[in-house]
Amino acid sequence: MKPTITIEYCPKCGWMLRAAYMAQELLTTFSDVIESVSLKPGQVSGVFRISVDSKVVFDRKENGGFQEIKVLKQLIRDQVSPGMSLGHSDRQENGG
Repeated sequence: MKPTITIEYCPKCGWMLRAAYMAQELLTTFSDVIESVSLKPGQVSGVFRISVDSKVVFDRKENGGFQEIKVLKQLIRDQVSPGMSLGHSDRQENGG
């Protein structure tokens, strides 16, 4: 069975659009290897957490803030399809 990604967000913080954007990006990138992406309004203030099945792969509070989408895609990829190439998202940033 394919994994399900859940994005739990704080509606009071106005993070629904951020969660929807991330859901769109994850659906576009992982459409062949996941079952679905669900958005879950959180009950805890300030929550923004991404889970694959029940395993948390990103938590804004533990991380000290938000990550770039390419980092989140790498975290998700490592759980749902470790051998999958993310193309330009896998490339290291160069300083020049």
